[in-house]
Amino acid sequence: MPDPAVTANFSAAETALMERVFELAAKGCQTTQPNPRVGCVLVKGGEIVGEGYHGFAGEMHAEREALKHAGERARGATAYVNLEPCCHQGRTPPCTDGLIDAGVVKVIAAMRDPNPLVAGGGFETLKLAGVEVASGLLEEQARWLNRGFITRMQSGRPWVKLKSAATLDGRTADADGFSKWITGSEARSEVQLLRAESSAVVTGIGTVLADDPQLNVRLENVHRQPMRVILDSQLSMPLDAKIIGDGDNVLLFTCSDDYDKQGAFAELGVEVLHQVGDQNRLVLEEVLAELANWQCNEILLEAGQTLCGAFLQDSLVDEAVLYYGGSMLGDRGKSVFVSDAAISFDSRPEFVIQSADMIGPDARITAVHKASKARLAA
Repeated sequence: MPDPAVTANFSAAETALMERVFELAAKGCQTTQPNPRVGCVLVKGGEIVGEGYHGFAGEMHAEREALKHAGERARGATAYVNLEPCCHQGRTPPCTDGLIDAGVVKVIAAMRDPNPLVAGGGFETLKLAGVEVASGLLEEQARWLNRGFITRMQSGRPWVKLKSAATLDGRTADADGFSKWITGSEARSEVQLLRAESSAVVTGIGTVLADDPQLNVRLENVHRQPMRVILDSQLSMPLDAKIIGDGDNVLLFTCSDDYDKQGAFAELGVEVLHQVGDQNRLVLEEVLAELANWQCNEILLEAGQTLCGAFLQDSLVDEAVLYYGGSMLGDRGKSVFVSDAAISFDSRPEFVIQSADMIGPDARITAVHKASKARLAA
């Protein structure tokens, strides 16, 4: 929540400027991992004198990019940012120091930084230097933009986004398990963007054995490939699976004690993570905690009905992106989810539908788990 001591009422002009900040921040959606997505606008005398956004971890933050753009015009300006400026030395210097040294007189932020290294310290540093501070402008939008970063900082796990494509009656394959292009090219292209914006793409051994996917981003000018994560409790994946590729950026979770095969995967460049497991099954909460240790903010779950059902049953799906094509397969077709036990009506997972849109000839529904939405607002 915003700090009551620095929250203010905002004008329509200020709101419009923060909306521009979000536009800038969104330019880093595919590249900033593991850092948050941040934009900055500097305004002086009603005129924008500098803009910037954070592009890559290790490079200049949004505030310093905007200050570089503004030069001497930054003196006496107001900075608009979607996240509290950092006040600690990381791979780049503190943004608070840059704003103070440049003579910025006011900072308007959308939200406080959930990173314990900042967490209000940036606001305090600015106020002690005589810089006026206000926060809370379009905070809900700011939290949504960085929902993965916030979840990792506050809950110690990534934000889990489940993607699935199904027929109108909710089937992903026929009775024999065959499935091919349920949705059109526009929806399939959009999935590439979902992968590009994710820290990691997670799948299960069932999908690997059935489809032998690569799960990489197949777009032009890709600056960063997400990690590919395979959950394979029995270590059944073949050594020539396409998802391994060159072995770079691949994690494999297993409960198996087959150390020879683990070593063979390691020689291919695959990082094998052994988990004791529960009855020789991977514990999904521990998988997510480990992915947070690997600095994953958002993961895209692209898996079959068993693993998707397990995530849903364990209340670990934060967001669902469901594509529906104009066909039906009937009750013998494979469903999106399979659970170990029946889910009663009263205990069913409840989601808030965020949007429903047409993507070419297909429908896309985006929904957020009610508990996840509540945590994000807290």
